[in-house]
Amino acid sequence: MTQFNIYAAKARLSKLIQKALLGEEVIITRNNKPVVKIVPLRPPKRTRKLGTAKGLVTIAPDFDAPQI
Repeated sequence: MTQFNIYAAKARLSKLIQKALLGEEVIITRNNKPVVKIVPLRPPKRTRKLGTAKGLVTIAPDFDAPQI
């Protein structure tokens, strides 16, 4: 975990963003109290479209028949 005050964070913003992208926790402080944490954004989850595999899966008529 790395902490920077606001003034230092302004001067090193691109480096702080790079650290966050690499997985390091970056905290920005004001008066030695944490106020902001820089974290990378996660890509949005794609919404699933129902019915896209329709007709691709077939089930045998005797799928639940006892096997001997």
